[in-house]
Amino acid sequence: MPTNQSERHFLAGPTKRLSELWLAIRFFAEFIRGFRALAFAGPCVTLFGSARFGEDTPYYDLARRTARQVGSAGFTVMTGGGPGLMEAANRGARDAGAFSIGCNIELPAEQRPNPYLDRYVVFRHFFVRKLMLVKYSYAFIAMPGGFGTLDEVFEVATLIQTRKIENFPCVLMGVDYWAPLRAFIEQTMIPAGTIARGDAAMLLFTDDPEEAVRWIAERAAPLIARRHLPRPRWVLGESTPRSGA
Repeated sequence: MPTNQSERHFLAGPTKRLSELWLAIRFFAEFIRGFRALAFAGPCVTLFGSARFGEDTPYYDLARRTARQVGSAGFTVMTGGGPGLMEAANRGARDAGAFSIGCNIELPAEQRPNPYLDRYVVFRHFFVRKLMLVKYSYAFIAMPGGFGTLDEVFEVATLIQTRKIENFPCVLMGVDYWAPLRAFIEQTMIPAGTIARGDAAMLLFTDDPEEAVRWIAERAAPLIARRHLPRPRWVLGESTPRSGA
């Protein structure tokens, strides 16, 4: 069954027990494939952003320059692996000689991996892909985007707010683009009491790549220092980025 049809079938409600068991096994296998591919990627910064902004837009240039700064600071750059601002970020990582990773997704309208990836994994399900984009990151940068980018930003913010992940840096770049969202947070959500002022303070709005990377480096350093990395095992097909890219 094609990916989009199987996913619609799964999300349509209860199905036969064996069918749901088979789907659960497929989910598990997809998780394991992602774990094996990304476990030794190094400390990552994930950049979110729209696939619809082309090379001739200022946001593409901003994403590329920001990712170049991120890579120059010693981070691996991770994106959704597609075109637009994801491509710009991976391209910026390539400019800096940093490791560049993509977590791509199978879609009815095919989304091909961009040409600036050192390694990529193609996922069938959005929830598996989103977990990988978060699990291996020490900071998040959101460039302008649509529903998918908003979904990723607010999921990350919720995970930080509820302490499901540590207080990772979260940067929103493209200040004019995000201005209505920032105003809604500050003028509606905080006064209404739906979030605390401290929740809003975990988001940095800026158009300065140097400020963004400095803010990330200061806050991510303690998290990176505490991380534990197992050694790769060749029998499991594992490798470090430099030897396996």
